[in-house]
Amino acid sequence: MVKDKKAYLVGGGIGSLAAAAFMIRDGGMPGANITIFEAMAVLGGSLDGAGDPEKGYVIRGGRMLTTDNYECTWELFKTIPSIQDPDVSVYDETIAFNLRMKAHSKARLVDHNRSILDVSSMGFSMSDRMELLKLTQASEETLGTSIITDWLSPAFFTTNFWHMWQTTFAFQPWHSAVEFRRYLHRFMKEFSRIETLAGVKRTEYNQYDSLVLPLLNWLEAKDVRFLHDTMVTDVSLKTDKSMITVTDIKLNQDGAEKSIAVNENDIVIFQNGSMTDASSLGSMTSAPDKLTKADSGGWALWEKLAEGRPDFGNPAAFNSSIPESYWASFTVTLKDPSFFDQMEAFSGNKAGTGGLVTFKDSNWLMSVVLAHQPHFINQPNNIQVFWGYALHPDRIGDFVAKPMSECTGEDILRELCGHLNFDMNTTFQNANCIPCRMPYITSMFMPRALTDRPLPVPKISSNLGFVSQFVEVPEDVVFTVEYSIRAAQMAVYQLMDIEMEIPPIRHHDKSLKVNIDAVIKSFK
Repeated sequence: MVKDKKAYLVGGGIGSLAAAAFMIRDGGMPGANITIFEAMAVLGGSLDGAGDPEKGYVIRGGRMLTTDNYECTWELFKTIPSIQDPDVSVYDETIAFNLRMKAHSKARLVDHNRSILDVSSMGFSMSDRMELLKLTQASEETLGTSIITDWLSPAFFTTNFWHMWQTTFAFQPWHSAVEFRRYLHRFMKEFSRIETLAGVKRTEYNQYDSLVLPLLNWLEAKDVRFLHDTMVTDVSLKTDKSMITVTDIKLNQDGAEKSIAVNENDIVIFQNGSMTDASSLGSMTSAPDKLTKADSGGWALWEKLAEGRPDFGNPAAFNSSIPESYWASFTVTLKDPSFFDQMEAFSGNKAGTGGLVTFKDSNWLMSVVLAHQPHFINQPNNIQVFWGYALHPDRIGDFVAKPMSECTGEDILRELCGHLNFDMNTTFQNANCIPCRMPYITSMFMPRALTDRPLPVPKISSNLGFVSQFVEVPEDVVFTVEYSIRAAQMAVYQLMDIEMEIPPIRHHDKSLKVNIDAVIKSFK
């Protein structure tokens, strides 16, 4: 019986939180029977957001949302109340916000002369078009473990399209051709409007306050148990007739070793891998520490489970090359409006309507975005917050003579002022810039074989499910909130034998109009 079944969720990211919600909402499991283990002090995983006006706010990263896709995400959040108005769902709140704050970027790319580029043309040659078509039409079996540069010539990586697509989704030329192809299909509707980002939808606040916090409140009201500062170190498995069952969970809680017995009918959901594992923060006067998986232990349990069990995936495909999977972000807290005023005048966009402004010729390949203010629920009216990131933090800056990975927050602001020709002293006199190094942030884009990612419920598993950016969900794209939530729904429905339809992926790439629009755009 469901009331006798218990669930243990390892990791407190959006995938686990969504899984708990599906267990309660669609599976009828009492919330008190669900326990979520989280090694950090805060839940939300990679969708965290924290800070205050004095110490400075921090957002490690932001996720693109659309209402043309994200089927499972919005289906879930249509049933989760907003924390601002319990009579309004998070989905309806988000839709209403985006009707007020419509995105239409007027300064998507800026060159080394501080000129806003005309990006109405994708800048393709006929050769570029043919190569891109060939890649999109190739099967995933044909693409295999190849990388993007195996399919596209050097000239392609100088086009307006590449600069915009790359920085919108954080692709690198050495990333998986399969993942790049999936993005082209999944977000084909964005192809014809990539220069304005008109299809991008934003939450009213940062995604912790707008998505994670309402979901946490809903789960807490259902009596779900949250164990913070708790690291799961191992799980005991037994094999019977080729099926593997979790029988015991070992954990370290506040320095004490504990063990929890798991019954055969119980459920264990494991977040295998984290793109923000081993992240580190700097300050205005210090650069972030250069951590690896050895400093955090975040990959250790997946590596232990996968050893000798190919059905549980291959973490080495994703976490073996930090130089190919890391970049750096920064969050800036401002106590005066100088930067926002200058940036709005320069870009032609009010904060919250523009999106990424990318300095395409910068050595760091730096981008910044001004969100609608306030960006945090507790943010005072006289405080402004913006976020930026760079895809090449290993390179020497254009205005600061060292790699971004060695830069303090002050160095990063100086580099930004150089690209904009803003005066550092008057623009950022009272600013607090907190840099963040993320060594595995695009590890899920690394070239991989189909079997390197486990299924949400491996065929050999009786009570263990995997939920993360490192599971295999056919046709969907990693580095999205949707991927974690869809994987969670798949795992829960299978483990609980829930006979309900999971929202199908919308195939905009099969739409004649969308295809015609994309072809027309490619020839502009």
